[in-house]
Amino acid sequence: MNKHVRLLRAIAFAAEKHKDQRRKDVKASPYINHLIAVATVLAEEGKVTDEELLLAAILHDAVEDTETSFAEIEEHFGKTVAGIVREVTDDKTLKSEVRKRLQVEHAPHASSRAKQLKIADKICNVRDIIHNPPSGWSLERKQEYLLWTRRVVAGCRGVNELLDKAFDETIDAAPKQLGVTI
Repeated sequence: MNKHVRLLRAIAFAAEKHKDQRRKDVKASPYINHLIAVATVLAEEGKVTDEELLLAAILHDAVEDTETSFAEIEEHFGKTVAGIVREVTDDKTLKSEVRKRLQVEHAPHASSRAKQLKIADKICNVRDIIHNPPSGWSLERKQEYLLWTRRVVAGCRGVNELLDKAFDETIDAAPKQLGVTI
């Protein structure tokens, strides 16, 4: 099957799964925009051509944020894609503080594909905080998020120099644009 067809199927699958979800920003942007942005960062800024990684980018929040199972992702997109998604999926039964700690702890042990996906996701999230922040987030909460993101990405570095650079440029611009220190 043509790789573009698989990617388009993943976008359609994710759009259906996330159809009722919105981002937390003031505009309540459609959630699919985030998934497309993460895949785009990987492809454009990270020069990633790995089809399975790009598919996983589109699907990375499906299990965590919808009723989708890993088995369903595997059925439609294969074991490898499901495995990458599994690596970056938080256990939502755990408290937020625990999930955040586990992301920092697990990052250095993730596969190179999961590390790249994690960096691209954090780049997009930081850009959203700068340009279209979550409704009601104080400067302190934004600052805490930026500091935590740095800790997660520290464990992911070294697998894609271009993504490392894009993250550094994004995180370095954030304090000035937000008026915080990190």
